[in-house]
Amino acid sequence: MKFVRYGDSGAEKPGVLDDAGNLRDLSGVIDDLSGAALGRLGDVVAETLPLVAGNVRFGPPVSNVGKLVCIGLNYYGHAAEMGMDIPTEPVVFLKATSAISGPNDPIAMPRGSEKTDWEAELGIVIGTAAKYVNQTDALSHVAGYLVVNEVSERALQLEHGGQWTKGKSCDTFAPLGPWLVTPDEVGDVQNLAVTLSVNGAVMQAGNTSDMIFPVAKVISYLSQIMTLHPGDIISTGTPAGVGVGMKPQRFLRAGDVVELAIEKLGGQRQVVHAD
Repeated sequence: MKFVRYGDSGAEKPGVLDDAGNLRDLSGVIDDLSGAALGRLGDVVAETLPLVAGNVRFGPPVSNVGKLVCIGLNYYGHAAEMGMDIPTEPVVFLKATSAISGPNDPIAMPRGSEKTDWEAELGIVIGTAAKYVNQTDALSHVAGYLVVNEVSERALQLEHGGQWTKGKSCDTFAPLGPWLVTPDEVGDVQNLAVTLSVNGAVMQAGNTSDMIFPVAKVISYLSQIMTLHPGDIISTGTPAGVGVGMKPQRFLRAGDVVELAIEKLGGQRQVVHAD
């Protein structure tokens, strides 16, 4: 099933798409797509819910995200374009949840930014608490998957000292959605096409099969370090084709249009502007 949150920013309601692609209002069943409700999505019967008419804005499909954990250098092609060794363990960093925005909301470059970059990524949404889980059981803790644009300001990330977090956490730097797609609709999560274009020119064309650490390994690994709670999101790294890895490097400018998609998970579109 495909779950959404729709409406004005800050006032979104939970919804679900029925088999015909119609939007149904879920607010009479659950308050929001967050917390423990994410572990009960299989109980929803979309066709019994009220239809939502008209064109609506889609917000991030998960609310009240406790933590947004990111995995760096997790594709063989991306590690190669960056000239870095293949990691022997997952590279882990955190991205501020205040960076979260809707899938088609604008990207606001921070003041003075010259190196804002794109990263199309598969996101994992945790549905039930995971602590010390093994890889065999890891996927049973997943509520679903979504598209993440893990936007980065490379100067803040790489040139100003400290941790990567500050180059990753600017407002609007984590567009999510459009949908939270349950695992039964996704099938093999390690064989999904990942694409991103800027102004119509393809920059990234990868596949989740190129991951160094697959989804089950990432969940299991993180659960040895921290409890993964319902509503936590893991962004699993990006394929080759980011701006900082190009020769010459290419970064976003005001007016650019970024479009990205992951097979079975839908697509996003953002217009870039200066904050």
